[in-house]
Order: sequence, then structure tokens, then C-alpha cells
Amino acid sequence: MENLSVTIITKNEEKNIGRCLESLKWADEIVVVDTNSTDRTVEICRQHTEQIFNESWHGYGKQKNICAMHAKNRWILNIDADEVVTSAFAEEIQKVLKEGPQYPAYQFPRKNYFGDRWVRFGGWYPDQILRLYNKEKVSFSESQVHERLVSDENTGTLKNALVHYSYYNREDYLQRQDRYSTLYAQEKRAIGFRANWTHIYLRPLFNFFKNFVLKQGFREGSLGFFLAKSSAIYTYQKYAKTKSE
Repeated sequence: MENLSVTIITKNEEKNIGRCLESLKWADEIVVVDTNSTDRTVEICRQHTEQIFNESWHGYGKQKNICAMHAKNRWILNIDADEVVTSAFAEEIQKVLKEGPQYPAYQFPRKNYFGDRWVRFGGWYPDQILRLYNKEKVSFSESQVHERLVSDENTGTLKNALVHYSYYNREDYLQRQDRYSTLYAQEKRAIGFRANWTHIYLRPLFNFFKNFVLKQGFREGSLGFFLAKSSAIYTYQKYAKTKSE
């Protein structure tokens, strides 16, 4: 049976990290890489693991790879501080590791909550993510934002979902989207990319249509409209910011 290390990167996550760590008591190891938290994040982490490291910020992708380097096991489950592993999901992971993984990485669905509401439509579910992997074969792309695991081989699929308490409210959502769009634009400008008019004007419109109509965001009511509109605004911002200095 393969042992499992769960990796988490943190910065000022005292509101979330305790709930996350409570759901990981079954794991063989928990590894936390913190970036200079000024709240109780590290104190709470010490109640669950001794494997806590402090690192300066290198971007989401590289930070997660650094965290995996500290893990003693080759099989990694990477989760965020605002995510929770259910008992059913934990059992499914353990079964895969006990029987012997057939793939170098596995994807699984994620249930995203907005406040206390599970958002089912508008592209928010099943939100398949690739986060269970063999670190000897797979690693994260070292991007500033929207990092992803890169595998040269086929990947497996698990059926149980990770629970994600993504945003507290609309203000939290908008603030983070503004920050993510800035990071995206900075990364693109660094490689010489500049958006053209189709990126700035057509893609936001299509993004709204896709999320609100094709992916049935309208079934979420006023929240669905807000999320589709905000996603379109984010799309506009991330491209428009590539043209600003």
C-alpha cells in the first residue's frame, strides 16, 4: 500500500485551516508550507502536524511544488486551506492506494460553496480538478495563478467530491478576482503577450453566455447572474491589464 502525504500552502488562513486539518486525520502525513502568516494559522497547524515550513512566496504553482518536496511520501494529495475531505472521499483515496494506483494522477469533482450555498450550475460543478498524484512523475505548472498538474500520461478519475468553501460573500469574490486578474496579466506581460480587441471585448461576452446560458447559471437565480457577470468582468480585466503598464 502506498502512503499518502497531504500538502497545503497557507497564508493567514486561521478561518479555514482548522476545519481543513480536522478532515485529514486519516492521512499518513500532513505537510504545510506557510508564507509569513500573521494570524493563528501556524499555531492551529501545530495542533495537527509537525511538518510546517516557512517559505517566501514564489507563485501558486512553484509553492505547491516546494511543499511536495518536503513530503516524505511519493503520493500527494494537494488541497487548499478552504477545502475539506469527506469520509467517503478519504475512503476512496485509501482504496486506490491500497490496491495500487493505475495512473500517475487522479482527478475528482469539487463541490464549490458560495457562503453556505452549494453552487451546482454555471460551470461550478462538477469542476473536475487533478490533485492526487505521484510526485515522481507529475508536478504543478509553475504559474503565478491557475496552476495545474501536468501529466504526460493518462489520468484516472475518482467519483467522490472534495468540498470547497470558496468565497465568504460577493465582496470577497470580487476582491479575489481583481487580484487574480492582476497576477494573470503580470505573468502574460512578462512573456510579451498583449491582448487584442477580441480578447478584451468578445471573450467576456462569450464567457457570460457560456456560464449563464450554456452551463445553466440562470438556474442559480440572482446568484447565477452575479457569478456569470463577474466571471465576464474578470475575463475583461485579465486581458485589459496586459495592455497597461
